Amino acid sequence: MSDNSVREFEYADADFQRVKTAIYRKAGIHLGDSKKQLVYSRLARRLRVLRIDTFGAYLNYLENTPDELQEFINALTTNLTAFYRESHHFDILAEFVKTHRRNKPCRVWCTASSTGEEPYSIAMTLIEAYGSYKPPVDIVASDIDSQVLETAAAGVYTLDRLEALSLEQKKQFFLRGKGTNSGRAKAIDELRKLIEFRQINLLDKYWPLNGKFDVIFCRNVMIYFDKPTQLKLLERMTQFLTADGLYIAGHSESFAHATHLVHLVGKTTYQLAGHGKKELANEL
Repeated sequence: MSDNSVREFEYADADFQRVKTAIYRKAGIHLGDSKKQLVYSRLARRLRVLRIDTFGAYLNYLENTPDELQEFINALTTNLTAFYRESHHFDILAEFVKTHRRNKPCRVWCTASSTGEEPYSIAMTLIEAYGSYKPPVDIVASDIDSQVLETAAAGVYTLDRLEALSLEQKKQFFLRGKGTNSGRAKAIDELRKLIEFRQINLLDKYWPLNGKFDVIFCRNVMIYFDKPTQLKLLERMTQFLTADGLYIAGHSESFAHATHLVHLVGKTTYQLAGHGKKELANEL
């Protein structure tokens, strides 16, 4: 029995290869052969919405309809996130601010904000570190997916999404919904005002960013790119990092192949190559 005999839409190996080529060309994402079924399940939703019968026809439609590209990217990008995920990074951020910034301004770029849990965790950490609801902080939170950015900007979450927060943090940073909003909570205005959400495709030649950042969060992003793309992106990102700034990666990401750009100073935490390795390593 062939795969298509039990599938809703016709889906050939050639279609999968076209998807792989398109998502790599447009977003730099490398899809392994093991992702064939995942691609089908993600894109099948678009075929239903558009009432297209085969993947071949959908891919033809994609090539001739520029507006569909964002929907295609949104469907295939993964948005696994949580508040204070890999919590040690937020401890490192707080210590960095207290030790190296104190009352000085701090700029942070969260490169894969997804639905907002990560940038809001950054904002809460900085409010606590500075001891003020109006810290000298500028947070840029970006993502390639336009839909998750809308969710992030709204700052509304179901109560179960807040489980990683302490009771005090829930009371301090979120307002519990009532009536039709029961079971949900919204980030307070002071938290949301610290974050500017922007749509950025890391593969674009131009990033709408100005100045340098003291901390760059780029966690569990590089794993979707091949090594040459990783190196190219890391080289670009480090140009936006202050001399003593921190680049924070995901738990499964390593830059042993990029020691000319960065060196490890903490748990999946890096600084620019040649900058105060021993001193910062001891402090963190």
